[in-house]
Amino acid sequence: MDNSPSKKVWLKFKRNKFAFGGLIFILLLMVMGILGYAIMPDDSPDANLQKLQLNKKKPGSTFTFLITSSNPKVEKVNFFEKMLFGQTPTFKSIPITGYKIVGQNVLVQEYIGDDEKAKETQYALKDLCPDCVLPAKMSTPQSLFEKNNIYQRTYILGTDIYGRDLLSRVILGIRVSLSVGLMAVLISLFIGVSLGAVAGYFGGRIDATISWFMNVVWSLPSLLLVIAISFALGKGFWQIFIAVGLSTWVDVARLVRGQVMALKEVEFVEAARALGFSTSKIIIKHILPNIAGPILVVASSNFASAILLETGLSFLGFGAQPPMPSWGSMIKEHYGYIIMDAAYLAVFPGLAIMLTVYAFNVLAIGLRDAFDVKGQNATV
Repeated sequence: MDNSPSKKVWLKFKRNKFAFGGLIFILLLMVMGILGYAIMPDDSPDANLQKLQLNKKKPGSTFTFLITSSNPKVEKVNFFEKMLFGQTPTFKSIPITGYKIVGQNVLVQEYIGDDEKAKETQYALKDLCPDCVLPAKMSTPQSLFEKNNIYQRTYILGTDIYGRDLLSRVILGIRVSLSVGLMAVLISLFIGVSLGAVAGYFGGRIDATISWFMNVVWSLPSLLLVIAISFALGKGFWQIFIAVGLSTWVDVARLVRGQVMALKEVEFVEAARALGFSTSKIIIKHILPNIAGPILVVASSNFASAILLETGLSFLGFGAQPPMPSWGSMIKEHYGYIIMDAAYLAVFPGLAIMLTVYAFNVLAIGLRDAFDVKGQNATV
């Protein structure tokens, strides 16, 4: 039977049902974020296929579409490229309420709104479906036309004010939020662990200087600090990584400083010094692995904070820029409809933020209990 510390931590973590459920939810979000366009109903770049006639349609609405033209210049990309960057639409289509084939023409009732009378338009059958007018196909023009030019689509979460599929944009928002959270946490860990380890190990004036700097940064409101950094770096997706990362490292540094101060006097560190190991090797190989648990806990908590900061910045217009979807920007575009009959436009991205942040918070609590961080602090 495996009685290793990591096995014991895992078994203890699994007993916390909320934390384990949070981990499963986060893993599911990661899979959806990685697959991205491959699982989205609207796989166009940035899920930005607009159908203005279909703006603010309720969740579950189904519409029939007529393919009016194809674009042979657009090449279909492979699965990997589609997953990462999306597929530029290879055809144009319009929503319709009905159609009928009359001789060599097609009479189409275009959908222009629930309160408007359908607009009737006539198309030449040969322009829409060349195969339908070939002699060999004359017996089944209706079925062939439906196969080649007619399709239906259900908007599971409805459409936004521009007629874009809300589900696709929420899914793509996962990629934005998780990538910002991941990069921000990596930046904060690099800065926080480095400064905290140096301050805790060397002490003296070095510790006093770094601690003073940490207190200055810690005294600044996170959102205002991120906004100030964003002003300096400019608006954009990549700038958010740096801005959020530079505002969340203090918690990591304070934790690491305290843990290193407690561990640097224990026997195995004294033995490493006596054997002539370098300072960097002692810190990296002997001290940091023994404080991995507390670091993981604060990293999970910072992940949630980074997502909240990113959504707040996007709401204010400093985050991912349109048409790239972000949960914060989606709420900004639609919060005015909360008191109207289209509250779902802001509720769905809001629920996504709430559930994701809650999952990371319960994960942090589960990790804290599994690693017994409080017990560690009490014994060192």
